[in-house]
Amino acid sequence: MSSPRYPALYQINTRVRLTELSQALGRAATLDDFSDTELDRLAALGFDWVWLLSVWHTGAAARRVSRSHPGWRKEFQATLPDLKDEDIAGSGFAISAYTVPAELGGDAALARLRERLRQRGLKLMLDFVPNHTAPDHPWVQEHPEFFIAGSDEDLRQAPQNWVRLATRQGPRVLAHGRDPNFDGWPDTLQLNYAKAQLQQAMIGELQRIAGQCDGLRCDMAMLLLPDVFQRTWGRRSEPFWPKAIAALRQAQREFVFMAEVYWDLEWTLQQQGFDYAYDKRLHDRLCTLQARPVREHLQAGLDYQDHLARFLENHDEPRAASVFAPQVHAAAALVTYTTPGLRFFHQGQLEGSRVRVSPHLVRAPLEPVDPAIARYYGRLLAALRHEALRDGLWSLLDCSDAWPGNASVGQFIAWHWQGPGERSLCAAVNYAPQRGQCFVRLPFPEWAGQTLRFKDLLGPSEYERSGDDLLQRGLYLDLPAWGHHLFELSVLS
Repeated sequence: MSSPRYPALYQINTRVRLTELSQALGRAATLDDFSDTELDRLAALGFDWVWLLSVWHTGAAARRVSRSHPGWRKEFQATLPDLKDEDIAGSGFAISAYTVPAELGGDAALARLRERLRQRGLKLMLDFVPNHTAPDHPWVQEHPEFFIAGSDEDLRQAPQNWVRLATRQGPRVLAHGRDPNFDGWPDTLQLNYAKAQLQQAMIGELQRIAGQCDGLRCDMAMLLLPDVFQRTWGRRSEPFWPKAIAALRQAQREFVFMAEVYWDLEWTLQQQGFDYAYDKRLHDRLCTLQARPVREHLQAGLDYQDHLARFLENHDEPRAASVFAPQVHAAAALVTYTTPGLRFFHQGQLEGSRVRVSPHLVRAPLEPVDPAIARYYGRLLAALRHEALRDGLWSLLDCSDAWPGNASVGQFIAWHWQGPGERSLCAAVNYAPQRGQCFVRLPFPEWAGQTLRFKDLLGPSEYERSGDDLLQRGLYLDLPAWGHHLFELSVLS
């Protein structure tokens, strides 16, 4: 199954979706209940990947923590005012076993769903949580040495970061999983990557999981980097990702790894073998509502940008429709999804959902579809099927003043896609809260003596322009606040 240069991924909160299906069917739904119609729709929308969030076992111990943690329950109550304990299944990232629970249909149902996806040209991505496990993972009893151990003094001084557990080898004080900037996650235990035996065991887990999917999204992948691990735990570790990824690709050359990563470590993880790394930086710069930091971010080389996963929301981020006003949302989506990298969409985003649902929950609130947002994403997804956007060559374009003294040129971002054939696209956005004007420089000498048509794939605009004028001055734009175009270019004569 081949993949385009710039694929699109759709993230499904599996447990929430199965709750919705259960309510519709009047019985408990499993992975087998994803309908052919639903899978056909995802394929028809142009997605290449489906990421099923939270298909693995969350143990009873993590579930008890989720249900009893006062701060978390407050968050869950804000999401679901009619919250019940059964709505809280525990975090999908507190994994007690990389097997599919019987209530979701078991591993066999996952295999059947993967085959149904494959028949539609869709690849399956699943979760891998390398930093920590649930408190009742079998290794706690079988291999307590795989975890970061502490002392009674550690527990006394930082009870939020440590827990005493009974093991077959006697009671142990073990660390909760965490990153160096925050307290531990109380429903997890921290794995010790300073232990060579642990690293080998995790490579074994990776190899087994990889037989059930086509790619893995690796949670908080930067926490395993030796310098980060030492800063967090004061222990030296050997690099894990290069040898783990190399070991897996000996058997599955086309297997895809996507890293959740922050702290400007995207390039580092790309160099260690990841196909894609989260582009949180672009998301944050779009949230500043200023064009300059976004444009500067897009000046990076394609060897970097091609391997970014670009998103407006996911299960960790606030909903895009709650962050951006409608006009800004559309402009930010154009930038996010028509620049290089993997295009990453989240369940509910296409309908304009506004309430973020914690991965501890199995139920989401009922929200009406926002028709304007749904229409916009319908047009955008149709445009993303264009061959230039899937397999073309991208370049950032320069803009110049519309007239002397007009500083609004700084509000614009523009770029071009050259398709595998002669078809090409030109996009431009006035990423600012006021009207602006500029000339977009189009350095394509083959347009001399030609007439070109500019047809907007996201709206009704259509223009004819002289190639000679475009080469001399550029394409003149006068756009309202947050105004934008995605033009398909064609030569008329």
